[in-house]
Amino acid sequence: MNIQLIARPDGTALWFSRATPGRTHDLTSARAHGIVQACLTRQILVLADRAYQGAGATFRTPYKNHSEQPEHYQQFNRDHARLRAPGERAFAQLKSWRILRRARCSTRRISRTVQAVHVLLTCDYSG
Repeated sequence: MNIQLIARPDGTALWFSRATPGRTHDLTSARAHGIVQACLTRQILVLADRAYQGAGATFRTPYKNHSEQPEHYQQFNRDHARLRAPGERAFAQLKSWRILRRARCSTRRISRTVQAVHVLLTCDYSG
């Protein structure tokens, strides 16, 4: 399954897309959900992984790994990974739910399950 996530810089998940089949490329899925166009139109800086190379001017992706990268490329990639880490934790939090680990059902059903998990993650149980 392929699910797109929009998270705040602190890693709080704001939005999960509906699921698409796992064979769908990340950039294709992001374009289909309107994420790429919305971010470009609103000039929102996006820190994304290498799958989003070519998405547009506001998408920042790491440099491709070459055997001998200049030090400033390596430093950029380290900084990029450090800044993306909270968003990756938001995905890890979603994947920690047992019901989603081995889901083998329709994308519609997975989408509803992800929505339910998102609600549970954002609930404040402090009373």
